[in-house]
Amino acid sequence: MTDTDPAATAGTVADRARFAKELAQNAGALARSYFLRRSELDIETKRSAHDLVSEADRAVERMIRTAIAARFPEDALVGEEDGCRAGRSGFTWIIDPIDGTAPFLAGMPGWCVSIGLVDAQGPLVGAIEVPMLAESYLALRGQGATLNDRPIRVAQARTLADGLVGIGANDRISNRSFGTFLAEFGAAGGAWVRYGSGALMLAWVAAGRLIAYLEPRMNVWDCIAAHCLIEEAGGRVRPFDLDEGLMIPAPVLGASPAVFDTLQRLGRLEEDTFWVPQAISV
Repeated sequence: MTDTDPAATAGTVADRARFAKELAQNAGALARSYFLRRSELDIETKRSAHDLVSEADRAVERMIRTAIAARFPEDALVGEEDGCRAGRSGFTWIIDPIDGTAPFLAGMPGWCVSIGLVDAQGPLVGAIEVPMLAESYLALRGQGATLNDRPIRVAQARTLADGLVGIGANDRISNRSFGTFLAEFGAAGGAWVRYGSGALMLAWVAAGRLIAYLEPRMNVWDCIAAHCLIEEAGGRVRPFDLDEGLMIPAPVLGASPAVFDTLQRLGRLEEDTFWVPQAISV
């Protein structure tokens, strides 16, 4: 987060929301151009064999960073590939150029561009572009959430049996703890799905397609834009620490209000002794 200097703040929040929507669409078009020639891309491995980055991720993030720096030079910026840039306006952009790189590289449509904006009060603007599904999500605090310019609301689920829950996991947790959670979740009547991108599944919570999304460890750039969408669509989210914990993976839960507490309990998201780290062989 950044210190606020009102005199240095160029443009209004509404300006930034309009800009975020257009930028996400432009970034999505660039990402799609790489997707259509993905067999030619240079690909690198990060933490594990399933944690990938390609030249497409880096090119799309550079495009987004350049556009933000030109339009709002006093705003701070956090990106998945190129880290943090300090600011002094009180606004921080948090971006994931391609969330779902693995399905992107495998030729599947379950990936998106995620652009979030936060201030001292939390998520302020969320824009998610899903190029291969022709979906554009946008939310602005206090102004609601939309999909392709139509208002969206979370599902009116009362129990876990009332819909599908998106669930994510990665190499930061053990297979044993994840398996235990899934067994208890199933015993409670839940049914779950996994579709490529955590940011996209969180957006689907906002759109009422899923009744919740839970992931024990997630980065801020994967979730913060969708947090704004879910809150503006009438849902609940587990707050992400946007200060000291900004760069630390944390539990993520976004849900229809009536099932939030149930999933919080089943997920044991506060119990670090439950979600023990997965040993990664090099």
